[in-house]
Amino acid sequence: MREVAAESAGPVGSIHHVEIWVPHLDRAREEWGWLLGELGYEAFQEWPTGCSWKLGGSYVVVECSDAVTGTAHRRTDPGVNHLAFHAGTRENVDRIRALGADAGWYGMFESKYSHAGGTEHYAAYLINTDSYEVELVAGS
Repeated sequence: MREVAAESAGPVGSIHHVEIWVPHLDRAREEWGWLLGELGYEAFQEWPTGCSWKLGGSYVVVECSDAVTGTAHRRTDPGVNHLAFHAGTRENVDRIRALGADAGWYGMFESKYSHAGGTEHYAAYLINTDSYEVELVAGS
């Protein structure tokens, strides 16, 4: 069994951070900043090619690195398809979904909303201008 280091901010296996490479930093800063702010994240770090937001012991980074080799993200290519966030109540999921389009986040799976994950699962699926998908989940 592995031991948790004393300086660890979370239990072994919990997410420390997620780094998202983006083609347009200014747009990502606005769109991700709005969404993460609605979910309770606070601005954390900023540098010439990126920025981050933090919630508890985890943080999310967007970066337009010089090492990026493409100009577009395709969520249907091999790799990460989407990120899912706890969003609190069903009402909060609905609220963020309704406001999303004004902030660059558009609804997906409209015909299945809000039970695309099954009848017991309540969530909204959003996609932003650069085709990054998030799932906002109500409850647990």
